[in-house]
Amino acid sequence: MTVMLFHASVASAANFGGPDAVENTIEADAATKPAAVEERLLDNWFEWKAGLQEDHGISLGIDYSSVFLRSSEIGASGDDNASSGMVRFFGSWDIVGRGTKDTGALIWKVEHRHKYADIPPQAFGFDQGYIGLIEPPFSDEGGRWTNLFWRQRMNDGTATITAGLLDATDYLNLYSLTSPWTGFMNFAFSTGSQTMFIPNDATTGIAGATMLGDNVYVIAGIVNAYTDPTKPFDTFDDFFSEREHFTSLELGWAPSQGQIFFESAHLTYWHVDASVPAGTPGGWGLAFNYTKSLKDNTFKPFLRGGYADEGGTLLQKAVNVGFGYNTFGGRDELGVGAQWGQPNENSFGPNLKDQYVFEVFYRFQLAQQFAITPDIQYLIDPALNPNHDSLWVLGLRARLAL
Repeated sequence: MTVMLFHASVASAANFGGPDAVENTIEADAATKPAAVEERLLDNWFEWKAGLQEDHGISLGIDYSSVFLRSSEIGASGDDNASSGMVRFFGSWDIVGRGTKDTGALIWKVEHRHKYADIPPQAFGFDQGYIGLIEPPFSDEGGRWTNLFWRQRMNDGTATITAGLLDATDYLNLYSLTSPWTGFMNFAFSTGSQTMFIPNDATTGIAGATMLGDNVYVIAGIVNAYTDPTKPFDTFDDFFSEREHFTSLELGWAPSQGQIFFESAHLTYWHVDASVPAGTPGGWGLAFNYTKSLKDNTFKPFLRGGYADEGGTLLQKAVNVGFGYNTFGGRDELGVGAQWGQPNENSFGPNLKDQYVFEVFYRFQLAQQFAITPDIQYLIDPALNPNHDSLWVLGLRARLAL
């Protein structure tokens, strides 16, 4: 989320959230940005939203996204393509401390995820014999929750606590290109580099973050490891009774609080409890991130990776390199990334080939509210596909933000 991230820096400084955190997404979508067609559609709608926020502290967002994928090879299902769409309604309501840096707010996000073809993009990687998720959020789950929690800022906005139904990818192992809605499609370039156990969205828990001086920060959380976002309230009691948790602790350095996911170095430790019903072993791991911001956030190189000791992860070891580059005065963005990954033998068995992933995307900001992103991925040695040494996957993503 680059143009978006640039405009979201104020919000992110206060809540430590990533590109897909509700408040950051709302602020970015509302901001005026360079676009091929500069006129904003539905001005009355945006003026009404701005008045609602100013008068009542309520901020709202709606978006619709679509993804279309086609592979160079036929998958196990007999298909060479996948596609799906998603509509999201999200918002925040500042109830406590409006007009101060230490606000308390109710945050929510609900979604409907639906497939267009026989296979949704979320399942397309495994259908092609690749251990990984080519575009993870785009499934066919139907109606679901992602967030419903209380967010409290403290200490003049330098500390934040959230409690309720959380999405761990909103606060964990962040950098500027992590969003599958606006950045890289492949989960290799997102939270944990596929070496981290990722709880489902809308998982009960608590997370907090604080600055330790001007440059050092810490982010920690504990959430249910196993939940169903289509029925999140059914597992609320499990947080206290089952004790099957995902815990994380991240220590990082950034030039300032507002630059945490533009330019930072951090190390993330995580642990997941075993679950007999889910058939998942316990485990732990480490993820690292080093990102740099150059030329006024125009050029953003990164080095990331991770290691897992069991935990049911996709990969055991991984290293990523790449960059994001804004073009046409910040209107569009080019992303280039490469990953080496070693499949987790505890999850998939021994003697599997190491995988290599290369991805290039270009996001066109066609209008204030509409962007399209052509994408190309080259997968070398997909570990579960004995018939092909490499695959090409072409993608197209579109997002309309209201």
